[in-house]
Amino acid sequence: MTTELLGKARAGDRDAFAELVDPYRREIQAHCYRMLGSLQDAEDLLQETLLAAWLGLEGFEGRASLRTWLYRIATNRCLNHLKATKRRPVPAAPLPITPPEPTRRGDVLWLQPYPDALLEGVPDENPGPEARFESREAISLAFVTAVQLLPPNQRAVLLLRDVLGYRAAEAATLLGLTEEAVTSALKRARATMDGSRSSDPPPAPSGPGEGDLLARFVTAFTEGDVDELIALMTDDVWVRMPPAPFEYHGAAAAHRFFTAVDAHRRGTDRMVPVRANGQPAWGEYRRDPVTGISHLAGIQVIALAGDRICEVTRFETTVAPYFSLPRTLG
Repeated sequence: MTTELLGKARAGDRDAFAELVDPYRREIQAHCYRMLGSLQDAEDLLQETLLAAWLGLEGFEGRASLRTWLYRIATNRCLNHLKATKRRPVPAAPLPITPPEPTRRGDVLWLQPYPDALLEGVPDENPGPEARFESREAISLAFVTAVQLLPPNQRAVLLLRDVLGYRAAEAATLLGLTEEAVTSALKRARATMDGSRSSDPPPAPSGPGEGDLLARFVTAFTEGDVDELIALMTDDVWVRMPPAPFEYHGAAAAHRFFTAVDAHRRGTDRMVPVRANGQPAWGEYRRDPVTGISHLAGIQVIALAGDRICEVTRFETTVAPYFSLPRTLG
């Protein structure tokens, strides 16, 4: 940041302001997504943050970096949003089948996937000396889902301390809390999060191990080979489909679910690869037997543990434009 650019921005030069904040857009949006679990809400809160920064630029004193100042605005805007918006169940499209009895009914039904394309330019390395989570883990669906179960203040403290690497005193200043309150909230948040971490790391993205597993998954999925699908999964696999509340845990429960939906899935003829949350994903297309046109039916995101699939999450098509997925394929 140069003094000249800051001076121009304070004088009303929008181009100078854009040049100041553009390097931080992607990481601020990712931070809002971690806070809220919703891609669309994260985009809205990014715009709110930038507008607040533009209107309040005269009050930026430069005692902290511009990046830290933007994080302060974004985090507090997200906290205000969480306090003002009571999460209600998101209406889900009616299921074409009667699902088997789920293992449990999920609590994070507003969750949306996050396109890897929006992570370009976000620092990969730990951004501060206090960080405990690598960027790849901290954007995964499992991590973001677990974060949503934390109370808002614990959520903010965990992200500032363990993902962004701010020291306790810095996080306290950003949130307007005492250092003791930050330390206490972090201890409680870590206790909750530690139980959600996988001990078996996934294979390298786009590596040969991942490529073979993904090819087998696509083949089994499009051919309706339930036994082969389950053979690719861990014994404690999770199958989810937000905003529908049904969640299935374990190979046996997953087998019951995929068997129940098998007849409906038989029209699936194309799986267009994308990536979401640093994980393999596909747009799922089903062919209309009359017109021959394939229609987008959902977005499948999987998580890997070692050489097996440990999570399968199916999303509705609402966020398809963010993945550049067309509604139909000829």
